[in-house]
Amino acid sequence: MTKIRISSLNKQMKKKSLLHDINYEFSGGKIYGLYGRNGSGKTMLLRAIAGLIMPSSGEISIDEKILHKDISFPSNISVIIENTSLLHQYDAYTNLKILSKIRKIATDGDITLAIKKVGLDPDSKMKVGKFSLGMKQRLSVAQAIFEKPDILLLDEPTNAIDEEGVLQVYQILKEEKERGALIILTSHHKQDLEALADEYIKMDNGGIVLDSK
Repeated sequence: MTKIRISSLNKQMKKKSLLHDINYEFSGGKIYGLYGRNGSGKTMLLRAIAGLIMPSSGEISIDEKILHKDISFPSNISVIIENTSLLHQYDAYTNLKILSKIRKIATDGDITLAIKKVGLDPDSKMKVGKFSLGMKQRLSVAQAIFEKPDILLLDEPTNAIDEEGVLQVYQILKEEKERGALIILTSHHKQDLEALADEYIKMDNGGIVLDSK
């Protein structure tokens, strides 16, 4: 099972502390819920784990390999952070098909199944540019799961999705957890995570102020 260990992690930018003394360990086969107000550090922590920002001090290790030292990025990770880059000139299936050519591990069947799981039609030729916000978010979730990643980092994955879609996403994430994936997702409110998370982590001012361990 995948493990992420964060030790004394700090991130400062323009003399402002964005992450402060983060210490935590995450394990595969679990769903972790980060919650807190805007600017609390949730998204910044996901960025750090994904290797998208360089810590000012401290370290993140993934399966005993130190990020930015032993590895540049986690090797098998999917990320939804803010505006996921979808190709608006193509339909849903073509979006994932193009992405699949990078790592060459997902089959056409994997693509079709992921799109169906989120409640979209893999045969539709509608361009993503004409999708509603909720449809784009559904496709982002499909994009996150179709290659069966070891790590899923999801920044408010149900944003703009209707109630039926939220239940679909929850079911998908439970299946990913059973597969052994390590899942970290964010929300402004703890109650949004109660149907899903195994552990809760409250963040404020760039630090962890409460956890359920």
